[in-house]
Amino acid sequence: MKRVTIFGKPGCGFCQRAKQLCEIKEFDYRYIDIFEEGISQADLEKTVGKKVETVPQIFIGQEYIGGFTEFDKHVAELSLS
Repeated sequence: MKRVTIFGKPGCGFCQRAKQLCEIKEFDYRYIDIFEEGISQADLEKTVGKKVETVPQIFIGQEYIGGFTEFDKHVAELSLS
């Protein structure tokens, strides 16, 4: 699988769950703290290509997956194939 990129923020439970899922599945991943990196909501919306109201925002390679729920579903589907 291509590298997973997680845009998140401190104190976000779903961000932590996304990181844990990557660790459990041994995915190559990069966690980007949007506050630490100075990424604004507008910057994140440009990256994602749509309005963003929550984190995490997750990509696999260059493909936008969505938030944790969509990522969890995507990973579950990969496990079935």
